[in-house]
Amino acid sequence: MSAIRLAGLRKTYGSVVAVDRLDLEVRAGECFGLLGPNGAGKTTTIEICEGLNTPDSGDVEVLGRRWATDSQAIRERIGISLQETQLAEKVTVEETVNLFRSFYPRPRPATAIIDAVQLGEKRTARVGQLSGGQKQRLALALALVGEPELFFLDEPTTGLDPQSRRQLWELIAGFRNAARTVVITTHYMDEAQILCDRVAIVDHGKVIALGTPRELIASLGAQHVVEFAVPEGVPLTADALGALPGVVSVRQEEGHWRLQAAELHTVVPSLLDLLNARGAPLTELSTHAPTLEDVFVSLTGRHLRDG
Repeated sequence: MSAIRLAGLRKTYGSVVAVDRLDLEVRAGECFGLLGPNGAGKTTTIEICEGLNTPDSGDVEVLGRRWATDSQAIRERIGISLQETQLAEKVTVEETVNLFRSFYPRPRPATAIIDAVQLGEKRTARVGQLSGGQKQRLALALALVGEPELFFLDEPTTGLDPQSRRQLWELIAGFRNAARTVVITTHYMDEAQILCDRVAIVDHGKVIALGTPRELIASLGAQHVVEFAVPEGVPLTADALGALPGVVSVRQEEGHWRLQAAELHTVVPSLLDLLNARGAPLTELSTHAPTLEDVFVSLTGRHLRDG
């Protein structure tokens, strides 16, 4: 069963194509991540799914219904947490939650929802007195008051400190574990790998990769990524590096070299021997396991946070 089904979705703003004939399906009960750099079209896609924007063409189905004919029924079954939520700062947390509860026919009790987002101690505090992380948790509470079957999160942890991010991850994981559907947009790759069952990588309004985080990372065919730098002017070529045993691919960017490698214990000694033979001292050297960031760089030559 599909929670969301998009077919041939297209949206333009003048001469700019934000979404370019995009096809996508989100399964009921999964946490689905929509990843991409700023301007990739992911927020526009989510806004169309939420009924906040209209496509120029294509078909949009949400929970088996369409916005053109069933808008009220859809709104009663979804929750939305925007990238930035503006609330009345003089109103208390509890008053804000009760206001949003009045919008739904069968809302959750205010106490239950405030406690669920760990704001019990701030129940009588005014919204303007909350920290950034607390305001984000309140925004989640407001999206949850109607017991939604489908939950949209647009860049939920942007600008938060590490502790606040972790707290929000726990809340999102709990919602997913309750067999509800979560759709999240983010450019934090650790966030996607921890929370998402499947992810779609979007670039220039199109899906360029789709699968579980593990499947996409495995598609690189590499077990390790080696990044290093040498002084400017050192005679080093991609062909020479690509010929090293165990190297899967080579990329140079911003003065650094990036090698995708099958066997770290083979590649690093060979790399050091090559650099020694060329008289090239290392200025930087690091290794890490492949991530979704590496998948995107491999597909596009850009980083996910690049505009």
